[in-house]
Amino acid sequence: MKRTTVLLLIILFVFHIPMTALAQEESVVSLGADLTEAQKEQMLELFQADEDDGKRIEVTNQEERSYLEGLVSEQKIGTRAISSAYVEILEEGKGILVETHNINWVTKEMYANAMVTAGLENARVIAAAPFEVSGTAALTGIMKAFEEATGEELSEDAKKAANEELVTTGELGDEIGQDKAASLVKEIKERILREKVTDPQKIRDIIIEIAGDLNINITQGQIDQLADLMERISKLDLNVEKIYGQLENITKGRDKVRETINENKGLLQQILDAIKNFFAWLSKLLRG
Repeated sequence: MKRTTVLLLIILFVFHIPMTALAQEESVVSLGADLTEAQKEQMLELFQADEDDGKRIEVTNQEERSYLEGLVSEQKIGTRAISSAYVEILEEGKGILVETHNINWVTKEMYANAMVTAGLENARVIAAAPFEVSGTAALTGIMKAFEEATGEELSEDAKKAANEELVTTGELGDEIGQDKAASLVKEIKERILREKVTDPQKIRDIIIEIAGDLNINITQGQIDQLADLMERISKLDLNVEKIYGQLENITKGRDKVRETINENKGLLQQILDAIKNFFAWLSKLLRG
């Protein structure tokens, strides 16, 4: 009886391992459906993905449009699915790591920020194209590849919010600079989620306050756009501590921006003090 039980346990253990491994792919490559065969090979070579390494999926222009239509211009969406992505699942605690190739509008930080909004975690991601593209459509392939790799379906609301965040940050970056835009959106998002703010007016107050703290001037139209985005994000089931952990490298970059701003403020104050002291000295000299 004991021998039979042990044998059954061994069989279950042996068969459990491959079944568990099959439930989650280590890496998935998402290729634009309209790439030529030569371009697909170019992407696979860039991703260093062999034929037997991971899984291959395709993303169509229609899939991209389902998230981007109404958010960006037709020019940025295009009529062909070109952007491709490589997603590799990492160990717990590794966070989000992003690389880009031939992406000229969306930055690594923008992708990372949007990815955690969508629900991605512990993943190495490469967004790429065979020639320069804006990169807005790549997020669709990244999310699809992550779902394939993990076997988990991301929230549709979260995916839509992530795309809106990506576009909003990119458009803001055109006006104030990409790094400042990414830092601003990330810090506002963290504050909204940490304090569980849902009131539209409080959201606007936080946007204005944080923009002021970072010494970033934004227009009323930009405040409105950020407020709409944050209202959508505030309704998602997101954990701010998990977001902070996933974006540790991005947070360091944001802190560097804040440090630079504070240094500039200090330098400006020193100049103003020197001018004030000069005129005080000159006034005293003339009176004497």
